[in-house]
Amino acid sequence: MQLDKLRDRSVDQLFEAMLKLETLEECYLFFDDLCTVGEVQSLAQRLEVARMLKSGQTYSHIEAETGASTATISRVKRCLNYGSDGYHLVLDRLAK
Repeated sequence: MQLDKLRDRSVDQLFEAMLKLETLEECYLFFDDLCTVGEVQSLAQRLEVARMLKSGQTYSHIEAETGASTATISRVKRCLNYGSDGYHLVLDRLAK
C-alpha cells in the first residue's frame, strides 16, 4: 500500500497530535509552532486547489484565484484522480 511510505512512529505521533486538536484556535496555535507561515499557506492552497478542481474549475481560473502554479494544480489533480482519496474524504466532510 502506498501509505506505507509515510508510516512510522514519528508520523503516527504527529497525526495523533493533530487528532487531539479540538478547535480552530488550537489548530492555529499548534501549526504556528509546527510550521512556517509559508508551509501552512502551501497546505491550505493545495486543499483549496483540490476543492476547486473537484467543483470543476479550470486550471486558469484556479491559478488566477489561488496563485498556485500549474505544477501544483497538476499534482493535486493527480492525487484527486489516483491518490488515496484523502482529499475526497476531507472535502466531503467539510461540505456537510
